[in-house]
Amino acid sequence: METPELTRAIAAATSVASSLDLEVTDAVVLHNSNKLALRLTPCDVFARVAPEGQEVAQLEIELAQRLAEVGSPVAALEPRVDPLVYKRDGFAITLWAYYEPVTPDVSPADFAAALEQLHVGMRKIDVPIPRFTDRIAEAAELVANPDLSPALGDADREFLSSRLESLRQAIEDRGAPEQLLHGEPHPGNLLSTKHGPLFIDFETCCRGPVEFDLAHVPVDVSRHYPGIDQALLDDCRQLVLAMVAAWRWDIEDQFPNGSQYGKELLRLLHNGPPWPTLDAVTLQ
Repeated sequence: METPELTRAIAAATSVASSLDLEVTDAVVLHNSNKLALRLTPCDVFARVAPEGQEVAQLEIELAQRLAEVGSPVAALEPRVDPLVYKRDGFAITLWAYYEPVTPDVSPADFAAALEQLHVGMRKIDVPIPRFTDRIAEAAELVANPDLSPALGDADREFLSSRLESLRQAIEDRGAPEQLLHGEPHPGNLLSTKHGPLFIDFETCCRGPVEFDLAHVPVDVSRHYPGIDQALLDDCRQLVLAMVAAWRWDIEDQFPNGSQYGKELLRLLHNGPPWPTLDAVTLQ
């Protein structure tokens, strides 16, 4: 979020928390992109803030509750308030428990075990969730429309559009089993807590092969996950690079250094395999 919207978003989250009798004297920005993550103190609440109408916060709340019920490693909603989506000044705000990090990172083995446990829990619940192909279609629409991605050159537009379609077809042709997935279980969405690793941010949940989730994690993590189809994982890693490249060219994208990342991801796609994971992508 840009500074004026960021200021309003922080004020909205602070106002909602205060109205719920949570003491707030400060709001620390933990992450700022298209959505905002805040630590509200001294009540120690984790607040997620998104422009109203651009979020699926109610679905995220439902998923977190149901996954917790089946013992999945997920962060809890803030227990002192009702589990609702709070609307204020054009923003949708959800309130979660804040977890003090116990280590800087989760070990690859523990990360893989937590993701496998999450996938087991996800197979136990049934919610209407779109397939991963819907996310590909959204990326493809962004690439195809110059009004949505005006800075993307014609040659790169054609290349990226073709790559998204060919990868969608290749992955579907493999006919791998599909299930409910996190959608983006990268290291930024896994907390190291005294309760063990806990996943957050379920707004991108979708159905697909587990290799689609594994394409978002570091290579060392995927090596600890059992029963992987390596060829399918390679396709999914390439697909993730292509989709993220598309999002970085969105005229409304607010990712820091987004245009540079978009160019770097296109370079990697042109260069060919081996396909890096997103955590390994650095700007040249």
